[in-house]
Amino acid sequence: MSSLWPRLEPLLAQVQKPARYIGCEDGAQVPEHAPHKVAWLLAYPDTYEIGLPNQGLQILYEILNERPDALAERTYAPWVDLEALLRRHGLPLFSVDTHRPAADFDILAFNLSAELVYTNVLNCIDLAGVPVRAADRSPEHPLIGAGGHCTYNPEPLADFVDFFVLGDGEEVIADITERVGQWKVAGRTPGSRERLLRDLASLEGVYVPSMYDVAYDDDRLVGVTPRFPDVPERVEKRTIADLGEWPYPKRQLVPLTEVVHDRLNVEVFRGCTRGCRFCQAGMITRPVRERPAAQVRRMVGDGLRRTGYDEVALTSLSTADFSGIERVVADTVADPANCGQVSVSLPSLRVDAFTVGIAAELQRARRTGLTFAPEAGTWRMRQVINKLIREEDLYGAVESAYSQGWRRMKLYFMTGLPTETDVDTLGIAELARNCTEIGRRHTKGASVTVSVGGFVPKPFTPFQWFGQNTAAELQRKMWLLRDELRRDHSVQFKWHDPKATLVEGMASRGDRRMGAVIEQVWRAGGTFQEWSEHFDLGLWTDALAAQGLSAEEIVYRHRHQDEVLPWDHLSAGLHKDFLWQDWRDALAEVGLPDCRWTPCYDCGACTGYSIEHVVASATPPAGGSQGTGQDLDWTPAPVPVQLGSRS
Repeated sequence: MSSLWPRLEPLLAQVQKPARYIGCEDGAQVPEHAPHKVAWLLAYPDTYEIGLPNQGLQILYEILNERPDALAERTYAPWVDLEALLRRHGLPLFSVDTHRPAADFDILAFNLSAELVYTNVLNCIDLAGVPVRAADRSPEHPLIGAGGHCTYNPEPLADFVDFFVLGDGEEVIADITERVGQWKVAGRTPGSRERLLRDLASLEGVYVPSMYDVAYDDDRLVGVTPRFPDVPERVEKRTIADLGEWPYPKRQLVPLTEVVHDRLNVEVFRGCTRGCRFCQAGMITRPVRERPAAQVRRMVGDGLRRTGYDEVALTSLSTADFSGIERVVADTVADPANCGQVSVSLPSLRVDAFTVGIAAELQRARRTGLTFAPEAGTWRMRQVINKLIREEDLYGAVESAYSQGWRRMKLYFMTGLPTETDVDTLGIAELARNCTEIGRRHTKGASVTVSVGGFVPKPFTPFQWFGQNTAAELQRKMWLLRDELRRDHSVQFKWHDPKATLVEGMASRGDRRMGAVIEQVWRAGGTFQEWSEHFDLGLWTDALAAQGLSAEEIVYRHRHQDEVLPWDHLSAGLHKDFLWQDWRDALAEVGLPDCRWTPCYDCGACTGYSIEHVVASATPPAGGSQGTGQDLDWTPAPVPVQLGSRS
C-alpha cells in the first residue's frame, strides 16, 4: 500500500476547507500495516467537522490500534468540491491518517448516526472503487460494515452493506477481526467471501443481510428468514456489561480546524430508564451501565491536561442520573490544575439535580445560553410521550436561570406526535411566551428561541406502530406556530424542514425495497441530503415512483399489532409486547415513572446481565427547579401520574 498524498496535496489548494483532509491531529495514529494485521478503515459518512467528534468512531479507533492483529485509520465523506476533483483526477477515497486508498483496507466500516447520510454511504463505497452492491463484490474487495443507532433498521442498506453490528462495538470488533484474520491467512480464495459472511452471521450482534431471504405478499413484507440452519432467526444486539472495563477514548482527537462539539467528551454512563416513548436512543441502549466515578474523574483530568481544552462535556442520555455526578463536577471545577477556567457542560441534565445557582458557579468561565427540551406543548401530550414535565416545574427552572443572570433560553419541541391537536401545538407558543415574561422580570434583553422538529416514529420504540404526519400537515403546524409567535419579537422561531422529515421517515421505516430508492437518488447526484443546500425532495419522490413505492405505504400509515415490521428479525433487548402495551398506554394518556423508583416493567433489557432495575434510591430526590449548561435536556422529579398495569 502506498500513500496518495503526492497526488492529493496539489488538489487541496482548490477546495474550500483543505484542513478536512490532512489528518495530523493530536491523538491521531500512524499505524504500521502488515500482512498479518486486519486493516479497518472507519468511516463517518458526513463531513470531517461533523464526524471527527463522534465518540463511537474514536473508541473503536483506539481499541483496534491497541491490538497486535489489527489496525485502524479514519475517513470522512469528502465535500462536493473535493469529490469532483477526486473523480476528475482518478483518485479514490482515502484515509486521513496515512492517505492510503480505501480499497487497500480489509474492512470499510461506517458509523450510521442519521438516516439522511445513506446516499453518502453509497457514494463513499463507489469512491473507494468497490462495487456498490454487495452481490457484485469479489474476495479482493474490502468488506463493507456498519454500526450505530440506524442499524436497528438496516434493511434500506441491506443490498449495499455486507454486515451490520447491533449494539455496543467494543467487544464484537475483536470477534470480527479474528474471523477476518483467519480468512486473510487462508488466502481469500474464490467463494471464500460467502463462507466468511456466513461465519460472521454466527457472531452475537452481527447481522449479515445476504444470509436472509425476504418475502412479500403483494406490497407488504411478510417475513425475513435465515437461509441456513446455522444462521440465527433473530439477531440479538451486543451489550458490554461493565463500562468500566472500557475507559475509551484515552487520547481524544484534537482537531486542527473547527468542528462541532469541539471540547473534551467523557461518557459517564450508557443507557436510560426514563422511558420517553419517542426516544429510540433511550430504548435501544438499555440497560443502564455506569462508569466508576473515580474513572470518570481520571478521564476528565487526564483529558483536560493532554488536550488543552477548557470545556468538558460529561455525556449520557440523562447525565444527572449518574450517581457520582455532583462530586465529579465539583472536583473538576476545584482542580488547581484547571485554574478555575474549566467549563463543565452537562447534556441531558435533570433540573432536580443541580440548582441554577450552582450551575452559574460552574459556568463562570463561559456564560452560555440554556437549552431545555419540554418536547411537547401541553401536559396531556407530555403524558402521551411520557416526558412527565409540569408547566410549573419548567417555569420555576426558567425563573431560577434568569435570576442567576442568563439572558438567552432555547426550548426544543416536536410536533406531529400521536394524538396531537392544534391546542397542543399552540401550547408550544404559550410556554415560550410565558418563559419570555419570566425573563423580562430580570433583564430587558431576555430572549427565547423555540426550535421545533417534525416527529419521526423510530424502530424499537412504542411509537413504531404510529403513522407519521404528512409533510403538508407538519408544514401547516409549523406555519400555525409561526403566525402565533409573530406578535412577540422576543421569541425566535426555528423549525426543521418537514420535507426532510418525510425522507427521514422513509429511510428509518422502510424495508429492503428502499435500497433501490436510495441508489437511484445517489445516482441522480443526491449526496449530502442532510445539508439543506443539497436536500432535494424531488429526487426522492421520483425514485419512489420509479420503484412502485409510496410515502403512504412506507411512512404515513399506522401499523397493526400482528404486522411484520422490517426489523422484527432483530432484537434491541426489548420485549415486543412491552412496547405494544406502552403504545396502548400512550393512547390512553397514561404516564409511567422512571423504573428506578417503581416495580420493574419487564421490558426485557436487564435480562441476562444481573443488573438490578432499581439503580438509585427508593424514592426520587427532592429538589426545586434547576438547570445548567448548554445542550441541556430538562426533566423534573417524578410527579404523581396515572400508572399503567404491567402485571
